[in-house]
Amino acid sequence: MSATADTTTEASSVAPRVQSNSSADRFMRRLLRLPEGKTSTDAEARSAFQKSIVITACRCIVMYLVLPFVLPIVGVASGVGPAIGLVIGVLAMIAIVYSIRRFWRADHPKRWHYTVFASVIIGFLIYLSVKDIIELTS
Repeated sequence: MSATADTTTEASSVAPRVQSNSSADRFMRRLLRLPEGKTSTDAEARSAFQKSIVITACRCIVMYLVLPFVLPIVGVASGVGPAIGLVIGVLAMIAIVYSIRRFWRADHPKRWHYTVFASVIIGFLIYLSVKDIIELTS
């Protein structure tokens, strides 16, 4: 009897989700250029989320701990911060967009929550990138 329950649980976790067809969902799928009918799993969405958060966290550690405190102690030039920050920021934005796409492709129940959260982070990263570009050009 427990084998039947295990099989039922496994089958339900593998069963494909039906994508919601609200106009807002269709708009987001078009905006993210997601192919019709192609899905991914919740695990893939979580993995992409974790990677994007790690890249963003690394950017913060490098920009706010390593560059202002560690590099001057070691004697490395202080003018490299904006260039490094710009590169890491762009990588972080790419990873975040990738993870948003995974959440939407998986039709994750929290896809709207994550999209708002990630958009705020991308907005902050754009602001920091503009600051870095201004500092590099001046």
